[in-house]
Amino acid sequence: MHGRELRGLLPPLLLLLVFERPGHGYDLIDRLSAMGLPDVEPGHVYRVLRGLERDRSLTSVWETAGAGPARRRYELTAEGRQALRSWTVRLAQLDQVINACLRRSAGAFAGTRVGPTGRYAPSGR
Repeated sequence: MHGRELRGLLPPLLLLLVFERPGHGYDLIDRLSAMGLPDVEPGHVYRVLRGLERDRSLTSVWETAGAGPARRRYELTAEGRQALRSWTVRLAQLDQVINACLRRSAGAFAGTRVGPTGRYAPSGR
């Protein structure tokens, strides 16, 4: 995916990942990569995480135990859970629009057109 498309999807993706399992920034970046988003800018991820904290969708605590530097561990709040539910509805609607676009594009490239029922019919060209 390209940067612009990704920017709009980072909030729900990060909310989902933190809902599944709280984690720190680089852990979340690794998990985004495992979801198929390998080229995420760490700076942008951290800006989104801070925004989600400002919105009270996430909280963070400093982890200082163990080897290495202290790092923030992000956790979902009740507001974050509700935001994720809202995003899920919006993403389902977006999925319908994208699928309709893909079907129409496939039909257009195959030389068919969409009939009044929304189904493809042979093109009369």
